Amino acid sequence: MDNYQASCEGLKQSPQKWLITGVAGFIGSNLLEKLLALNQCVLGLDNLSTGTSTNLQRVRNSVTPEQWNNFIFVPGDICNPGDCKTAMLWNGVSVDYVLHHAALGSVPKSISDPAENHRVNIDGFLNILLAARDAKVTRFVYASSSAVYGDEPGLPKREAQIGKALSPYALSKRINELYGDVFSRAYGIPCVGLRYFNIFGPRQNPQGSYAAVIPKWIYSLLQGEQITIYGDGETSRDFCFIDDVVQANILTATHSNPSFTNEILNIGLGVGTSLNQLYNCLKNLTMASEPCEPTEPNVPAYCEFRAGDIRHSFSDISEARNRIGFLPRFTLEQGLKITIDWYRRFEKPS
Repeated sequence: MDNYQASCEGLKQSPQKWLITGVAGFIGSNLLEKLLALNQCVLGLDNLSTGTSTNLQRVRNSVTPEQWNNFIFVPGDICNPGDCKTAMLWNGVSVDYVLHHAALGSVPKSISDPAENHRVNIDGFLNILLAARDAKVTRFVYASSSAVYGDEPGLPKREAQIGKALSPYALSKRINELYGDVFSRAYGIPCVGLRYFNIFGPRQNPQGSYAAVIPKWIYSLLQGEQITIYGDGETSRDFCFIDDVVQANILTATHSNPSFTNEILNIGLGVGTSLNQLYNCLKNLTMASEPCEPTEPNVPAYCEFRAGDIRHSFSDISEARNRIGFLPRFTLEQGLKITIDWYRRFEKPS
């Protein structure tokens, strides 16, 4: 039995109280599904600005009625300190763990609206951190981002080596990490930041101008539309399946050593994949079970690089492996197969 299996078994034997912010979003709803399946008590805070009630309904459909009854949805906003305080209490008792994932997660959107990025990602982060401090939670786990590496050219990306931020989004995540460090030292609240690389999987929004590349491309391929690639296609990213992100959150929150605090950990697959490679893989996987129409475009369209984008990025996950026993269970292709099947069943237009 590995660390993750042991953690899950331990939670089944001794259920805990959790708060997930951004619970109706992509990552939040996947965390909710896993925790409910482990018979945990979960509070979920969301203002449904980017998350959806459909995500919550799909979680409800995937668990038993008894497990669903262990979930309390708290409609609210991390930008409202009162909502943050309310969300910390399960029937008057403070939650044990906070998994903070409410944020605006788009680099281009942060460039077009830096004030809103600051309001949500920095002011909102401080609000939820203050509420967690006052509730004396056991551990505060929050979503950081590989965007904080900025213009640091070294590969693979290692936690101690970061460069200058290239976008307001990247800056906001770095400020989150600095706040986590200060609160760990000044108030003794155990904070751990998870630097996510490029996460993908079921329930990720495939539409809109700021959609992530994998859901957007899957959605387009299933419609027979041509894919657009920013730059020359040799830009590379570290694509990590959502179930491995869930694993990282559970391992981090339930780490048995109370001194495990004030940490930053890379969470990714540890492999770089170019956009051209990703396109070819997705095209082959979608064609394997659903052949393309003869008139479907078979080459992507290339356009200018996007402002604020990092050229190459993939993670060194040795710290996460050594500190929490994190070990990705899904290859890129395995995760893409699961994701394509999900979009074919739930998101493909009729």
